[in-house]
Amino acid sequence: MTTPSAPDAAHPSADEQTGSGSSDELSVTPPGRRRGLFGLLWAFLRETLIVLGLSIVLFLIAKTWLIASFWIPSDSMNDTLIRNDRVMVSRLTPGPFDLSRGDIVVFQDPAHWLRGGFPGPAAGEADGVGAKVNRALVWVGLLPDDLGNHLVKRAIGLPGDRVTCCSANGLLTVNGAEIQEDYVREGDQPSRIDFDITVPQDKIWVMGDHRSDSADSRYNDTRDVSADQLPTQDPTDPKDHTGYYGSVPIDHVVGKAFAVVWPSSRWAWLGSVPGGLDAVPMPAPAAPAASAAPASSGAERGDPAAAATRAAPAAGSRASAGVSAP
Repeated sequence: MTTPSAPDAAHPSADEQTGSGSSDELSVTPPGRRRGLFGLLWAFLRETLIVLGLSIVLFLIAKTWLIASFWIPSDSMNDTLIRNDRVMVSRLTPGPFDLSRGDIVVFQDPAHWLRGGFPGPAAGEADGVGAKVNRALVWVGLLPDDLGNHLVKRAIGLPGDRVTCCSANGLLTVNGAEIQEDYVREGDQPSRIDFDITVPQDKIWVMGDHRSDSADSRYNDTRDVSADQLPTQDPTDPKDHTGYYGSVPIDHVVGKAFAVVWPSSRWAWLGSVPGGLDAVPMPAPAAPAASAAPASSGAERGDPAAAATRAAPAAGSRASAGVSAP
């Protein structure tokens, strides 16, 4: 009778070979596998940082040379742009792309148009989730800092254009063509101030869509503009009320507004040129100089008392449409 022999130490059993026969053995991660996990985590973190860094660089390039955002603090562009709108502006116009009549442009204050400055954002925007989102977007540069010395108006006349108001039909004319201005706020006249000017070279003539509440080129076309009076003719200054002082230098133009982006209920595209202004004839090669003394320069149309007193609304009542620079 054969007795079972003891396991041979030199020939381990199958369980010993696979390690499944012992319940108290510990599984140890090999050092190479630990290094692999750390390597994967570092690779993920490194790629994330690279993507974020490239995104910031690309955004700063776009913000500096391609687009900008601005805040509207006044009513001078109603109803196209209203108070507290945020607009996006293309820095490529002027530049690679030319300005056109009818473009909504943002420009640096050329000559103290922002007398007294402009208000900050509405108090109601200071709190709440919307305000926090707004501040976050300001921090990353998608919305402006609500500070600056910029204005927004509509370009009406380009260099060499003769702009007059008003015709026998009560309309604005550019190079003799009457303009049907559908963008002007309902109830407003094209202008309550008669003028006849020729836009100097390298400048543009700008006006707000809310004509009765816009301190635009008309109100700044004189060397000495008082905050509480309508502009009056200076007989000693041949440049007064000719378009020289009231026109904005093109090199002050930051860009062309192309979209309203905030609040979401106001999303709108601003890119198209209004009808009428796209069919204005070219100015005459030698445009005649504007009359030195327009018949009713500075007087409000249809209001003889205004011609006598030339009293304007209190300072600040005519919105200068300052906008914030990012």
